[in-house]
Amino acid sequence: MCGICGIFDTSGNPVRRETLDAMTYSLRHRGPEARGTWQDRGIGLGHARLSIIDLATGDQPMSNEDASLWISFNGEVFNYLELRDELIARGHIFRTSSDTEVILHGYEEYGTGFFRRMNGQWACALWNTRRRELLLCRDRVGIAPLFFTSVSSPGGRRILFSSEPKALFRDPGVPRELDPRGLAESLTFWTTVPPQSVFKGIRELPPGRWIRFSEDSEQEGSYWELRYPPRSAETAGSAAEHARHLRETLVEATRLRFTRSDVPVAAYLSGGIDSSVTTAIIRNFTDARIKTFSLRFADAEFDEGDYQEQMVSRLGTDHETLTVTNQDIGEIFPDVVEQAEKPLLRTAPAPMFLLSRFVRDSGYKVVVTGEGSDEMLGGYDIFREALVRDFIARAPESALRPEIIRHLYPWLQRNPASAPAFAKSFFSQALDPADAALSHRPRWQSASGIMRLLHPDLQTEIEQYRTADELLERMPAGAADWHPLSRAQWLEITTLLAGYLLASQGDRMLMAHGVEGRFPFLDPDLIDLAAALPPRYKIMGLDEKYLLKYAFADLVPEQILRRPKQPYRAPDAGSFFSREPEWLKEITEPRQVRNSGVFNPQAVENLMQKCRRKKGQGMSNFDNMAITAVLSTLLLQRQTAGSS
Repeated sequence: MCGICGIFDTSGNPVRRETLDAMTYSLRHRGPEARGTWQDRGIGLGHARLSIIDLATGDQPMSNEDASLWISFNGEVFNYLELRDELIARGHIFRTSSDTEVILHGYEEYGTGFFRRMNGQWACALWNTRRRELLLCRDRVGIAPLFFTSVSSPGGRRILFSSEPKALFRDPGVPRELDPRGLAESLTFWTTVPPQSVFKGIRELPPGRWIRFSEDSEQEGSYWELRYPPRSAETAGSAAEHARHLRETLVEATRLRFTRSDVPVAAYLSGGIDSSVTTAIIRNFTDARIKTFSLRFADAEFDEGDYQEQMVSRLGTDHETLTVTNQDIGEIFPDVVEQAEKPLLRTAPAPMFLLSRFVRDSGYKVVVTGEGSDEMLGGYDIFREALVRDFIARAPESALRPEIIRHLYPWLQRNPASAPAFAKSFFSQALDPADAALSHRPRWQSASGIMRLLHPDLQTEIEQYRTADELLERMPAGAADWHPLSRAQWLEITTLLAGYLLASQGDRMLMAHGVEGRFPFLDPDLIDLAAALPPRYKIMGLDEKYLLKYAFADLVPEQILRRPKQPYRAPDAGSFFSREPEWLKEITEPRQVRNSGVFNPQAVENLMQKCRRKKGQGMSNFDNMAITAVLSTLLLQRQTAGSS
C-alpha cells in the first residue's frame, strides 16, 4: 500500500512541478521509503512508496517497455505470480518482479477487463501517452482510497487525483470547504457514500469502478458489483458442504495474504472469532513464524484481554500488546481526525491509530486482520435486530416473543433488555417489512438526530436532501427479491464497511504510520462464496456467523467460538471529559463554534455542559455519538481551512 497522486491538464498546459511535488510529499506517511514523480505534456504522476514486493526494482511511477503506458499504483495484487506467468506465455516481457508491472501488461492485453482477473486491493492511475487518457480504478470493496476533483485551467481543466484529499488541497484552485450533502451522509450513515465526499468539489471513486478522462470527455464503468441471489434461487447443500467450501476458500485467501510479501507479515489478534480464525490458519497452514499484536483497554468494559491470552496460549505466537487509556484517546484525537479526513461518530479509530504506530515501531509494516467477516458472514447485531423485529411483528400481541431481546446484547453492560418496556416498544415499531432499509433505518434515524445540533441555516439546506432514499435507489435491480439479510448486508458493505471500517478505522489509521492491512475475508472468491450462502447458515436462530464457527471448530477454542458477541468499541465521551485535553476548550469556545458556521453554538454549549457535569461517564449512546461528531467536525473544518 502506498500513496498515489497526479494532475492531468486537458489543454496540455505544463503541470506545475511544485504542486506535484507538494502533493506527493503530503502522502509521505503512506509511503515513507521512496517518492517519485514523472511528467510529460499536460500530465504528472506522483508516488510515495511503501516497499512490500520487489524491494529493489519496484519504484514508481512505472512504464511499460515502450513508455506508452505509465502507472502509479497503490495496493497489492495477490495473484500476480499466476497472472505474470499467463502474460509471459502470451508474449509479454517483464523487467521487474513487481505486481505493479503485471497491471501494465495485463491492461495492454485485456483493457479494463483485466481488473476482474486481479485478486487484490488497489487504487491505480494509468496514463496512455498515445491516446492522452487518464484511467483511475479502485478495488472491489474499497480497501484502497482514491479521490479526484476538477478545477478550471486556461483552455480546459485540471483533473487532480490522490489517495487522500489533503494532497488535492495542495492545488490552490481546490476549495477547502465542507460539503453540506457530505455532512448529511456522515451524520446518517457514519460516513459518506462514494462518489460523495465530505469536501466540496471532491469526489471519491466508488469501489469496483473505473473512470477514464480524455481531453474532451469523461467515461465511467464498472467491472464488479455486489449481488445476492433471489430467495427462490438460494443455494442448496448441507451445512457441512458449505463449511468445507468456506474453509478451503478462507485458508487459501489467508495463505496468499500472509506469504505473498518480501517483508515479514504480522497478524492482529483481537480475541474475537475472526482474527482468531485467520491467525490459526497462518499457524496451521503455513511454515511462517507468527508475530501477533493485540489492543487492550484500561477500561474493563471495552477490554478483551482474557480471550486474546487464550488464543496466544493455544497458538504459541510471539505476541505483543498495547494498552490504551481514555487519556490516550483524547490526546491523540486531533491527529486521528487529520488522518481520517471525515467527521467521526465514534472514537474507535483512535486506538487503531495507536496500534498501527506500535506495530511500525516494532519493525513490521504488514498485518493480516479479520475485517470483513461480520459483513460477509452475518456477524452484526444490526442483522440480528432486523430478524428479531420481524419475529416480534409476526405476533405483536405475544408476551413471550419480546423475551428474545434479552439474548441480543450479552456483551453490553447497559443492555436495553434491562428496560423491557422500552425494548419492546423499540423492536415493535410498525416498520414496513417491505422496506429495503428495515435493518438500518433505526440506526440512521438515531445518528441523523445529531443534525439538530447544526446551525439553523445548514439544517435548512440539508433538509432538502433525500439521503437514505437516494442510497436505496442505487441498490441493484432485483434487490427486492433478495432475502432481508442479503439486503441488510448490501447496505452495511456499501456504507459502513467501505467508508468507515476500511477507511476511517482501517486504511487511514494503518497508513498514517506506513502499515499495510490485508483482509482475507475480503478475498473476491470468499465474497462471492459468502454472497451465495443460504442466509440460514450465516445466522442460525440468533447465532451469528454460524458457518464460520462450524468450519473452524477444530482450530479455535470453544470459549472463543461460543463467547458472547462483543463488537470492537472504545470509550467515547469518557475519553474527552474524564480529563480534558488541551485542544478541546479551544475548538468548542462559543465564538469559535459560531465562526465555524457548522453548529448552533448554544446547542453545542448545552451538550458540553452535560458531558462535563457527568465527566463523560454514563452518557447515552446518542450523546456519545453527538459529542464525538461535534468535536471531530470542528477539528476537521479547522484542519482543512489551515492546509496549504
